[in-house]
Amino acid sequence: MKALVYEGVEQLVYRDVPDAAPQPGEHLIRVEAAGICGSDMHAYLGHDARRPAPLILGHEAAGTVIGGPKDGTRVTINPLVNCGQCPACQAGRENLCPDRQIISMPPREGAFAQYVSMPWDNLVEVPDHVPFAKAALAEPLAVSWHAARLALEALHPAMERRALVIGGGAIGLAAALALRAMDVVDVTIVEPNDLRRKFLQRLDCAKVAPEAQSEFPIVVDAVGFAATRAVASERAQPGGVIAHVGLGEDAGGLDVRRMTLQEITFIGTYTYTAQDFRQTAQAIFDGALGPLDWIEERDLADGARAFAQLRSGEVAVPKIVLSPWA
Repeated sequence: MKALVYEGVEQLVYRDVPDAAPQPGEHLIRVEAAGICGSDMHAYLGHDARRPAPLILGHEAAGTVIGGPKDGTRVTINPLVNCGQCPACQAGRENLCPDRQIISMPPREGAFAQYVSMPWDNLVEVPDHVPFAKAALAEPLAVSWHAARLALEALHPAMERRALVIGGGAIGLAAALALRAMDVVDVTIVEPNDLRRKFLQRLDCAKVAPEAQSEFPIVVDAVGFAATRAVASERAQPGGVIAHVGLGEDAGGLDVRRMTLQEITFIGTYTYTAQDFRQTAQAIFDGALGPLDWIEERDLADGARAFAQLRSGEVAVPKIVLSPWA
């Protein structure tokens, strides 16, 4: 099969690789759409030791089951495979499973390929009216759905339901959409990139600004650099909540003294539970997250160019989705 293979820092090659082979109990999926994630970009830049070259990246995907009793079923893929037996899994917190695996990290190759193999429990059926490119958004949207849910659960009931989202990429935009779907009507996205900020303003799904000007009860850091954490700890309202979902860099930025004195809750949020993923997928199918018209579709064969353009800041849309069969 054909795949886009990460072969070193800023090196992606579209080439032949061995066919995906389903493990016992798994299904072969013909990948119809696979989105480029920020974590794919971190790997591409050599910043993610969990994703060593050579490796097929990509974990935001949708496609069609090939073979078996579910042949022809349209599905979106939950890429997080868990053991199902540990205390975290039994508690419905599968994202904290100590034996979790995710496609695009060894030992599981990713979805920037014509085929991928997954357990049935990781597949959510997609209605015929939902295009594959939008169904593939279930994964990044679920990341933000999980973050928004945890932030709201931690927010004191006496506080206003207003939110600041730092970063206007796919995760930041998805966080704004999830918060809106959860009845937070006052949401501001901070995005310093002029090209992307103008694109977000046209979507008209939240207020958009180049920088934060006031304090907010909820702050979502969808970037995760020291500089954005500094903004988050500065702009969180006393008694408020910071939901940290970005993985830009490991350390720095937080004003721990202010967070302590002002009793600001900090939550690290990672991926999603299986229930979060199912709820997000259903919200997509029902149209609760809007038209999702902020993606750009490209051929998988053109993937290296897409990564280079994302790297150089030339892309206005929050999400590029690659198709292996275009």
